[in-house]
Amino acid sequence: GVGEHAVFLSGNYPLVSVLQEALARDKVAQAKMENKKISKKDALRRTSAFIQIIHKYRDTFIGNDNIPPEKIAIFDEAQRAWSKEQMKKFMCSKKGVSDFDYSEPEFLISTMNRHKGWAVIICLVGGGQEINVGEAGLPEWFSALRHRFSNWDVYISPELNDEEYKRNYSWDKMLEGLNVYKTKKLHLATSMRSFRTPDLPLFIKALLDVNIKEARRLILGIKDKYPILLTRDFNEAKKWVREQSKGTTRYGLLASSGSVRLKPEGIFVKNKISVENWFLNGKNDVRSSYYLEDVVTEFDIQGLELDYSIVAWDADFRFENDRWHYLNFSGTRWNNIQSMDRKIYLKNSYRVLLTRARQGVIIYIPKGCDLDDTRKCSFYDGTYNYLKKLGIHEI
Repeated sequence: GVGEHAVFLSGNYPLVSVLQEALARDKVAQAKMENKKISKKDALRRTSAFIQIIHKYRDTFIGNDNIPPEKIAIFDEAQRAWSKEQMKKFMCSKKGVSDFDYSEPEFLISTMNRHKGWAVIICLVGGGQEINVGEAGLPEWFSALRHRFSNWDVYISPELNDEEYKRNYSWDKMLEGLNVYKTKKLHLATSMRSFRTPDLPLFIKALLDVNIKEARRLILGIKDKYPILLTRDFNEAKKWVREQSKGTTRYGLLASSGSVRLKPEGIFVKNKISVENWFLNGKNDVRSSYYLEDVVTEFDIQGLELDYSIVAWDADFRFENDRWHYLNFSGTRWNNIQSMDRKIYLKNSYRVLLTRARQGVIIYIPKGCDLDDTRKCSFYDGTYNYLKKLGIHEI
């Protein structure tokens, strides 16, 4: 209907901050062009109403019968919504609510169900996203619908009938008793992030899975459309991204949150930064990504993207004796990571870093220094030789 409101909800804090800030700045600029005045604070208040961090939104409806002002709710990364156990734990320890008995999907549907008349919930779902502790995955949405909201109409893409989404549930069981309408149009088949080369995520997967033959095959079809380069000289990497980027083409420096021994190279991952300034400010601002001084990690960049990136690679994830080694730095030394979950997490952080650029990426691997036990040359050479072997060209 005319004047109906919609809300975009995401659990991804940097994404929400950058979207809110970008829209607020745009509002201020537009008002200025029309000789009106709106303060940045007011503009932010307005944009924060329709783009919200999911936990904040949820809190408004706990323990009351408030009806949401919006009739349309869009949930980003719906497969990452929390299970009942995770919600219970969180509500008890963080909010002092001891009897919370909903999974996140169930509670979110219940809030929209308070409307008389109609309401629409749009779930954006990514496949093959590694699930963290307490993330319920897609089946939980269907389970919530079956248990309490079977009167809702459910529109789905047939592509959801895939292991990446179903997670060991049977398709028929998942949809049992629901009014389901299947439509192919709901599947977004082209990745907007790597529109130039849809094979990029497959190449990165092969690289991380040590599937050498597949990686070498895939890079042949990629490298003419999408440069993936390698260097051991940080200045060369900076020079390359600057040369590629005309006008407002955005580039920036990325590294994993565990890359603490890049500090001697002038890359300090522990530095606190403002993602809004990093992503939105211009070339004349030292806080912006363009200056290549502030580095962002997988936590800052997940869900966001650049045109070109430098990925600085540390010894936390290193290739030796034909396999990956997973380490974290503590005190004065590198220690092997034992937990399977934490290994997956580290591997995924490199997956995130290597797939953030729309148009090209250069990987910088330091040479190391044998006078420093935490940065021995051998910690870096194995990774460098492996990436070269896959057909990544060095400059």
